[in-house]
Amino acid sequence: MHGSRIRSDLARCRAALFDLDGVLTPTVELHRRAWAETFDRFFALRGEAPYAESEYFASLDGRPRFDGVATLLAARGIDLPWGDADAALDDADDSTPASSVTELGNRKNRMFAEILRRDGIRSYAGSLRLLDALAANVGPDGRPIPLGVVSSSRNAAEVLRAAGIADRFDVVVDGTVAAREGLPGKPDPATFLAAARALGIAPAEAAVFEDAESGVAAAEAGGFGLVVGVDRGAGADALRASGAHTVIADLEEMLA
Repeated sequence: MHGSRIRSDLARCRAALFDLDGVLTPTVELHRRAWAETFDRFFALRGEAPYAESEYFASLDGRPRFDGVATLLAARGIDLPWGDADAALDDADDSTPASSVTELGNRKNRMFAEILRRDGIRSYAGSLRLLDALAANVGPDGRPIPLGVVSSSRNAAEVLRAAGIADRFDVVVDGTVAAREGLPGKPDPATFLAAARALGIAPAEAAVFEDAESGVAAAEAGGFGLVVGVDRGAGADALRASGAHTVIADLEEMLA
């Protein structure tokens, strides 16, 4: 059984930022199911080749929802207008193919919300152990180091509440915050940098935990002091090639 000591490379950091899906919670499984059901229906209605799981990692993983849709459609040679994100929110007619990027993205989000309500979500056990250890490691000022969540998802608040860990984080920069503040999504480092600023910590003093190549690339581009790739399926080599300083299979490996 691990104690509460954390690995020396993490112990040198003054803050830690975590992606949500695939790092703290297995919501990536829910997202992948929602994407698969959404694109299966969309491609079937258009008479296209079926959706392939490899397209998730190539086009969707780690990207903001609408950017992911646009990336996958472009890879397929399918041209749809961007559309109005708010106007597409209430479209619930899945009997015809979506006519815009935002409409397709919002259909996926409704599917994800349905799965989350039905099945719920729990944090990875190893992630909880690391969060507990970080909370127990008090800094020179008598307080644990500040923690943040940086997620492309617009559902981050709901997922954190459903998993019962919302109160563990000092700042959350998610897709909703990024849209409101005009921050480009990963692989641009803007959302990570915004979280570091909110915590009052220089990027070089903070650790980032990411499971997506785009997120690892964003953290490396932002000059973060420790970039930890969490291999939940992207592959250790791909994460290192994107800029991960170290690669682990589970956050518990950061305990000494």
